[in-house]
Amino acid sequence: MKKIVHKHPLAIRWFHWFNFPVLTCMIWSGLLIYWANDVYKIGWNNKTLIKFFPEDFYKALHIPYHLAEGMSWHFAFMWLFAINGLLYILFTIFSGQWRFLLPNKKSFREAWMVLLHDLHLSKYTPPQLKYNAAQRIAYTAIVIMGIGSLLTGLAIYKPVQFSRIAWLCGGYAAARAEHFILTIGYVLFFLIHIVQVIKTGWNNFQAMITGFEIIKPTVQKASHE
Repeated sequence: MKKIVHKHPLAIRWFHWFNFPVLTCMIWSGLLIYWANDVYKIGWNNKTLIKFFPEDFYKALHIPYHLAEGMSWHFAFMWLFAINGLLYILFTIFSGQWRFLLPNKKSFREAWMVLLHDLHLSKYTPPQLKYNAAQRIAYTAIVIMGIGSLLTGLAIYKPVQFSRIAWLCGGYAAARAEHFILTIGYVLFFLIHIVQVIKTGWNNFQAMITGFEIIKPTVQKASHE
């Protein structure tokens, strides 16, 4: 007989799905701003291995020449991003959901086991309650990243008015670099998240929509003596 297991409260699902388009718009508008001074690259001296981003990238997505538009959208969605994030943190604290999300002293060791299992290098299935150790670390990290994005964003936007925050970030140039690195981190997190969702299947995906999973009974083979 099938079993219904309640997994995600309505608030968690709302914060999750609301944050997706908001963060997407933040990244897109951030690209419009970054185009005005795209200084970052991976390389050394005059040697460039990877440039963020090639000219063809901007032309293909019709990104250039929209600095003012990008700033307007970025600041508008920044408030939605910040408010949604704050409400998420408050809900997890007062609802007790933080118990399922925060890593514990065993999480980093168990997260390594999760990685080996996902790469099919180990048949051992790591222990899991609502989230496995790798998810707990990742979901906690993404909250910290969100706070970092807000602080570095304020330091870039008003370095004089928010001089203490700018100093905390290491100055304007450091805050801008940190803001950019955090954005790359969001993209990587999103890509890994999508892969994991596809890997775990429809049942896990629908739980983030409906709030529950339908667990099918396992078929046990009859033993013959």
